[in-house]
Amino acid sequence: MDKDYTCEDWGEQSEWTQIKVTVKLEQLDELVAVMNMISNYLQIEDYSDIDLKTCYGDLIDESILNADKTIASVSVYLPADSGVNDTLVFLRERCNTLSIDAKIDVSGVNEEDWANSWKAYYKPIRIGERIVIVPAWEKYDENPDDIIVRMDPGMAFGTGTHETTRLVIGLLEKYTKENMRVLDVGCGSGILAICAAKLGAKECKAYDIDPVAVKVARENIKDSGLSQKVTCDTSDLLKGVDKSGGTYDLICANIVADIIIRMTPDVAEYMNENSVILASGIIVERADDVINTFEANGFRIVEKAEENGWCALVVAKA
Repeated sequence: MDKDYTCEDWGEQSEWTQIKVTVKLEQLDELVAVMNMISNYLQIEDYSDIDLKTCYGDLIDESILNADKTIASVSVYLPADSGVNDTLVFLRERCNTLSIDAKIDVSGVNEEDWANSWKAYYKPIRIGERIVIVPAWEKYDENPDDIIVRMDPGMAFGTGTHETTRLVIGLLEKYTKENMRVLDVGCGSGILAICAAKLGAKECKAYDIDPVAVKVARENIKDSGLSQKVTCDTSDLLKGVDKSGGTYDLICANIVADIIIRMTPDVAEYMNENSVILASGIIVERADDVINTFEANGFRIVEKAEENGWCALVVAKA
């Protein structure tokens, strides 16, 4: 069940099936790992850490503030004719094997409703010291030192609100230097490449296996006025990445543990002696597996950051 739906799948669909799985909060990370086997593009509902101090713009809807904070849900949206029954069988088997007490709901969703309903939950958010991620449709009164990144993630992963993305963006503030060449593998909405460019990188190349994500990222790059510094293309991890300009000074991989492990043996040829990798999307329970793989392939861990059960690593050549 590692199907990633491509542009052909998404393209002309008007009807979708939403599979929504609800679990106790403590089982959320395990559920996300299972749901990532179906698709990399998930909708996660976790209201346990809602804090008005981190929100900008409009107040959070009262229904969210009053939501049950002991449970969380993960949804995936599939084309209505894509073999939903097989997906449900897989989900139930994996949840039973892992002792995940899951409530699974299935419903039909119109494309327009899906594309717009989540916008109510996506508000400006400050990450690190200077970067503020602002939805393309929101107004925001910026401070003089703010670095504003306007995003419309569309159907691609990467709004800046999830821990995995926040961890990497915080590390980008620390490790991005002027005139760096940056590679983002599994770029989703393009948010990391855009942040790197705004932080001073001279050239950023972003890649994703999903043509829909590439399309969304290109639109965000264009809307950010960064087309001269940031490009986005399709690749299968490192296969297809442009090496004509030489090595990269900084490589971002905000994916999942298993995929990071798979790309580790090949990533050194894209690096120079001073390059660093920012690897994220790793649940804490899998961090040692990823670290051991890096170390076995001639790398060392420079820094480790954690947030709410997620881990990001800064990695360099040993």
